[in-house]
Amino acid sequence: MTVFIRIACLICGYFCGLLETGYIYGKFKGIDIRNYGSGNSGTTNALRVLGKKAGLVVFIGDLFKAIIPCVIVRLLTKDSYPDTFLLFVLYIGLGVVMGHNFPFYLKFKGGKGVAATAGMIIGLMIPWMILILLVLFVAVVAVTRYVSLGSILLMIEFVTLYVIFALNGWLCFDPHGDSRSAMIESIVLAVIFATMSILKHKSNIIRLIHGEENKLGQKKEN
Repeated sequence: MTVFIRIACLICGYFCGLLETGYIYGKFKGIDIRNYGSGNSGTTNALRVLGKKAGLVVFIGDLFKAIIPCVIVRLLTKDSYPDTFLLFVLYIGLGVVMGHNFPFYLKFKGGKGVAATAGMIIGLMIPWMILILLVLFVAVVAVTRYVSLGSILLMIEFVTLYVIFALNGWLCFDPHGDSRSAMIESIVLAVIFATMSILKHKSNIIRLIHGEENKLGQKKEN
């Protein structure tokens, strides 16, 4: 039964992720946003290409297309699977990010999944983790003005915090009991989230190394 739930979460999440807010917003403005700027349909590119309003709309859309299904899955599974329900939240979140990053109807060319991953993290509803990650991201972007650097560090810190929380029994899993295997599986999923995001930022990492990455507020890509 739990295998079916995992598969169902992945599939449902993928279709939720297909709501490409940046692409749709761009079409309303008469452009394919993927042909401009960094070439993806995410928040940062929408901000640079179409302005602050577009960036905000795209961010909210991509955020909530992950938050809503994650919260629904949490509500549906928490009572029936009290010691593993966060695993299912991660699975549907993973589906959302995969749908966002690799939409079949756009030839698998979507965004980088940062806002969608943030939505999944919020959907986990772990207050201290959300607060720490938010402070980290805002601080890094405020100091460096590199959104990409903030996003990369956010993913690394997410995995680090998730492992710490899981191993200390601060999540729904019992690290020494029957749900230990589910806990380990959830950690693997957290690592997959971070790995996908970092790989999607490969070009940004190269530009950061060479000092050529665009800072927040710059209009033109290097």
